[in-house]
Amino acid sequence: QVQLVESGGGLVQAGGSLRLSCTARGRTFKPYAMGWFRRGPGKERQFVGALDWNDGTTYYTDSVKGRFTCSRDNAETTVYLHMDSLKPEDTDVYYCALDLRGATSYGGSLYHQTGAYEYWGQGTQVTVSS
Repeated sequence: QVQLVESGGGLVQAGGSLRLSCTARGRTFKPYAMGWFRRGPGKERQFVGALDWNDGTTYYTDSVKGRFTCSRDNAETTVYLHMDSLKPEDTDVYYCALDLRGATSYGGSLYHQTGAYEYWGQGTQVTVSS
């Protein structure tokens, strides 16, 4: 069984920074990719960013490009989301996700699709005050 454990959410003022962490625990494995989503106004999870575990390539939704960065710790199977220049509209619950099957690269780049990930973290609240 695989479990994703998230941490790092909290309250920050606009313009500030936070770093979210997500560690995969359980059986020994190498991910294909790990991603970050947030709940969004319609309550459906929206893509934020992802990291291809094979070559380290990162992907981001347009609204966070230049402000958010995904990085990793291979030894701990941990992915980070560094969030800078935070805005009130970044307020949300953030979820990490894990792809062990390679579905994020089926037929092209599917890192933005929730269905490409099998495992999900519990979510962590990020609140940005104006």
